[in-house]
Amino acid sequence: MQINNDFNVAEHLLRWFDTHGRTTLPWQQDRSPYRVWVSEIMLQQTQVATCIPYFERFIHHFPSVQALAQAPLDAVLHLWSGLGYYARARNLHRAADIVVREYAGEFPQQIELLVSLPGIGRSTAGAILSLAMNQRQAILDGNVKRVLTRFHAIEGWPGNRNVETTLWDLADRHTPDTQVASYTQAIMDLGATLCTRSSPACQRCPLQQNCQGFQQGRATDFPTKKTKKALPVRSTYMLLLRNEKAEVLLLKRPPVGIWGGLWGLPEYAEKTAALDFARRYGDVKAVTELALLRHTFSHFHLDITPIILELYQQPNCVMEPEVALWYNSCSPANIGLAAPVQTLLSRFIKT
Repeated sequence: MQINNDFNVAEHLLRWFDTHGRTTLPWQQDRSPYRVWVSEIMLQQTQVATCIPYFERFIHHFPSVQALAQAPLDAVLHLWSGLGYYARARNLHRAADIVVREYAGEFPQQIELLVSLPGIGRSTAGAILSLAMNQRQAILDGNVKRVLTRFHAIEGWPGNRNVETTLWDLADRHTPDTQVASYTQAIMDLGATLCTRSSPACQRCPLQQNCQGFQQGRATDFPTKKTKKALPVRSTYMLLLRNEKAEVLLLKRPPVGIWGGLWGLPEYAEKTAALDFARRYGDVKAVTELALLRHTFSHFHLDITPIILELYQQPNCVMEPEVALWYNSCSPANIGLAAPVQTLLSRFIKT
């Protein structure tokens, strides 16, 4: 890795940003710590175009950290449904409560305090402080990692601790003492619009003349990809248990783990166990097995076999409203549903 101290990365980026930077994204309007925080959490593992409508709905319902803290978790998860990685939403809710209770609704301005909040890491904290408060803090999100690994031709997967340490050092070195908010947005924008993953527009890049990846003709070799392993496959049966009112039984999942805190369909590894569960709610008059649905997580595939079960009569089993409910698809409740459950409920309506 070579560093040309005569080439001022920030100066070139800021000049480019004045003409080509993004300034109309919804979270860039009325840029407060709260809005920056929500957008940064949403943008983790999610593309900008996908985030925009979610962000706008979320801010409409929860316009302040106080509103978010006071909201029921179900309402938060409902607005998050479809974005995935639901721990992000649970951490938002928990962190909002802490900000309101311990910091009088004001986000702390010390990075050590910010990173102590649930779901906020060093890069997210840096983004909040730099973008909303113009405080000199480096960030290292996916876009910035890609720009820096290419610019300095850094070998090795960025998730490796030694590589990540090097990248943090470089991120800090390039962060200027002034115009920090503009610089932070500029380097993120460069990664998002020009220095893209598969087809970088090197000819239009303001850093091209000193980019080692470009000079070596190896821009797309960086960042080094993580060695992929074949994802294991798990199987499950999900029950679409419908009563005489055409309502579907949903159960609330535990607060942690996959789809933690969301409402889902009864789920069993064995078909016989699934049918035994259904009979607790009445006599089954029809059983229909639907086509398999595969849902892929970051670390495994889940093959879901949906089973529709029609009941003869109203359920004869007492339910606790905190953990079970009968869901009416025609007038749905505002609850959080995992993406495959939403898919199955939609398919079920048409069945």
